[in-house]
Amino acid sequence: MSIWNKLFTEHPASVNETYFRHFANATSFGFRMIGGGLMCFVHALLPGVFCTKASSTICELHERMVVNRRRPDQKTIAATQPRAA
Repeated sequence: MSIWNKLFTEHPASVNETYFRHFANATSFGFRMIGGGLMCFVHALLPGVFCTKASSTICELHERMVVNRRRPDQKTIAATQPRAA
């Protein structure tokens, strides 16, 4: 397996996504996480602000990533498994 496949296609395929779909999803998650982190920081300074928004963002991201993640089909699983020598 080439380094190109390892870096750009192996992981997205393991979660049943193309490189570009994975890029879009990961970017979306990253921005939501940054936003949640900023809300936590503001909440630390001003405890009456963002009392539940940061934790609800975490719950939404968990739901999206873990609970509702598309599972790879059997063909994708087989394609990502190392081949016997």
